[in-house]
Amino acid sequence: MRMPYSLDLRQLQAPIKERYRTEPASALVVTEACSAPSDLDDPRHCAVAPAEFPDLIIRAGLHPAAGGAGDTPCSGDILAAALAICEESTLRSVAANMGVELESVEVDVKIHWDFRGTMGIDREVPVGATGIEMRSQVKVREGVDPERAKRLLASAERYCSTLQTLRNGVEVKTDFHLE
Repeated sequence: MRMPYSLDLRQLQAPIKERYRTEPASALVVTEACSAPSDLDDPRHCAVAPAEFPDLIIRAGLHPAAGGAGDTPCSGDILAAALAICEESTLRSVAANMGVELESVEVDVKIHWDFRGTMGIDREVPVGATGIEMRSQVKVREGVDPERAKRLLASAERYCSTLQTLRNGVEVKTDFHLE
């Protein structure tokens, strides 16, 4: 069978997986983002940067439903994008590892909110998302065994770390303090 990808991801990942098997602590990674300088006189906007990509400043702000200007993505937009990124990259990597050639991938994430909770209008309404919908539309090249294609989808759902984090939850520690 011809390899449909220019990069052999399985070969690239093999030594990484072996290291994780023999040195489990090497698999522990922390991703981080922090505030970037922005105008504190503007309560509707902020800026953050991923620690490993400090030159990538993400400008964001309040959603218009909370009084935002609507000129930058809000945290919900970025959360939806993070889930879509994780799902698509997982689909692509699983397909590459399985040798399944993709014709197209489209991931659409919708996060539902009820801003009455966020805005403190109704204490019975939760602050935060009330539901998430993710639609992944994948077309494989003609001739791919339908059972392999189904395994591709099942594996992508299982190994999408952002999806699993949202589904299963994770402990969140906070430290709020004044200086």
